[in-house]
Amino acid sequence: MTKRSWLVSILLICGFIVMTGCTGKTKTEKAVEEKVTETQQQPEQKPQEEPQKEEEPQPITVNVLDPNTRSILKSFLPVEMGFGTDNETYKKELEIWAKNLARGTENTKGYDQRMILDKLDSNGQIIKGKPRIILEESELVEKVITASAVGGDIELPLYVTESGYKPEEVDHLGEVVVASFTTRFNSGVIGRSKNIELSAEAINNIIVGAGDNFSFNTTVGPSDATHGYQKAKEIVNKQLVDGIGGGICQTSSTLYNAVDQVGVSYIEKHHHSLSVGYVPAGRDATVSYGGPDFQFQNTTGAPFIIKSIYKKGTLTIEIRTSAAYQSLIAKH
Repeated sequence: MTKRSWLVSILLICGFIVMTGCTGKTKTEKAVEEKVTETQQQPEQKPQEEPQKEEEPQPITVNVLDPNTRSILKSFLPVEMGFGTDNETYKKELEIWAKNLARGTENTKGYDQRMILDKLDSNGQIIKGKPRIILEESELVEKVITASAVGGDIELPLYVTESGYKPEEVDHLGEVVVASFTTRFNSGVIGRSKNIELSAEAINNIIVGAGDNFSFNTTVGPSDATHGYQKAKEIVNKQLVDGIGGGICQTSSTLYNAVDQVGVSYIEKHHHSLSVGYVPAGRDATVSYGGPDFQFQNTTGAPFIIKSIYKKGTLTIEIRTSAAYQSLIAKH
């Protein structure tokens, strides 16, 4: 082999080696490539989620709402009050609460409201009173107990009763006198006469609708010096004593003897501890604001109006109605 041929052979061998180095892969490179391929073929693993904490159950709550304002009056947690473990005690606590809510306490006014009857003014226009409002205590307790199992909102069971007459009837209520009664007094006794006059004016032109309840104390109001009443003799514990407002019982007794001639039902009526001279024995009706009251319900089935006629030394109470109702109201 010539020297030139030897050199060519050497160059060819070197070129082959270089080409092999450029196209081949080292063991390390092959291992890395296999690892990457293996990783790509494996499914992607999601990060492990933390276990969710279970929310603690909220206690069952019963909210009692005022139906007029939708405000919450009271929120109960029945279980804490014994519901489910001592239902009898739970019910008794609710009954006490419902009673105080309806009738009021020393510091709070209750929902129950006596009807203040409408009245006619000197021009024959109606002066509106107030409707009767009753909070049904037993129904309220049952509503709370029923809701105590699941919770939620309940409304107060309030029942509102308006006066039982129609405005168009008013112009006719003075047509017929169906009952009347008169008592006499000494007009020279100034204080007593003034008290009779004021209380008689308070019940004059009162409209008593069908089914309405009349309360003397509610209608007349406080018989104190602030309202113009004066000192006069009155019966207290079987004794005649001086007191502000003495004499108003003559007005209530005169009214009783008038309405007793028509078909009313008595809710409350009391006798004096001593006989009085202005009505027959047993025909009186004593009253005292904040104490004994004279109350009746108009069960005649028709409205009527009370007229009081005060004169020097006499008081007359008339019960009047429309001619259409005369036979209905008259006592049979």
